[in-house]
Amino acid sequence: MTLHDPDLDVYLLDADLTAALRADARAGLTATPKTLPPKYFYDARGSELFEEITRLPEYYPTRAERSILADRASSIARITGAKTLVELGSGSSEKTRLLLDALRDAGTLGSFAPLDVSASALRDAVRTLRTAYPDLHIHGIVADFVNHLETLPDTGDRLVAFLGGTIGNFTPAERAPFLAALRARLNPGEWFLLGADLVKSPSVLVPAYDDAAGVTAEFNRNVLHVLNRTLDADFDVAAFEHVALWDPANEWIEMRLRSTTAQQVHVAALDLTVTFAAGEELRTEVSAKFHQSGLTAELTAAGFSVRHWWTDPAQRFALTLATAA
Repeated sequence: MTLHDPDLDVYLLDADLTAALRADARAGLTATPKTLPPKYFYDARGSELFEEITRLPEYYPTRAERSILADRASSIARITGAKTLVELGSGSSEKTRLLLDALRDAGTLGSFAPLDVSASALRDAVRTLRTAYPDLHIHGIVADFVNHLETLPDTGDRLVAFLGGTIGNFTPAERAPFLAALRARLNPGEWFLLGADLVKSPSVLVPAYDDAAGVTAEFNRNVLHVLNRTLDADFDVAAFEHVALWDPANEWIEMRLRSTTAQQVHVAALDLTVTFAAGEELRTEVSAKFHQSGLTAELTAAGFSVRHWWTDPAQRFALTLATAA
């Protein structure tokens, strides 16, 4: 179903999000081991907590990516000559202003299409950006970038930005079809800008997901509040502790919630009772980290040609600029 308003095209309704949560919760809570997708962190409270995380001293990715954009945005604008900027999972589009400024200053940009699952957050962002960029056509798309790539505006001369390291939340088996589907939506010669976190010492990685102030722990447990509120569950949120660990075989961080006691949880909306053993863990996120060679190979396999690879001075994070081959 598509709804149109002056600010947004809506392809994803609240009822759709609830239906997806019901399906994902049933599948994940009855699996072995138990899992939940990370996208359900981001209700209003979760989004506030994540913004707080990005300002923590341990959480380097946001600062590192911003530093690369600050250094390279003008080059990206010159190289791509993009007339339309599309951002997947845009959120507040705060970092994206560096790209918007550079593309506007280059004189090519005519429109910006931010895509996100949250209609309220996207509407606020669109209205704020219209004030800052009165000469730019800005229209939001409420959609899931995994399932609704067909909603991307086909205006030609596009640059699609997927920032923040969100690509790491996909497993390799999920990344390949996503990248291939995105490539299929682009015309040859159009551009893709991808932000990805890089493999580094666990002594740097783990604290970024397990900060001393406990903000990430609260963010992780927030998914249980989402289930309690949305699916009428009765999780005792305080009975789960936050766990972050580095998996060297998969080269990703895993976030988990560990039950501190043997307990049963009833999810009324699903008519489902879930049993947790003491010490049993529920995986809530994987965050894969990358090497240049591996990410280049994945993009090439999907039909992209990598043109530029930029990192921050400490080589913690990378921006890859690729063209649809």
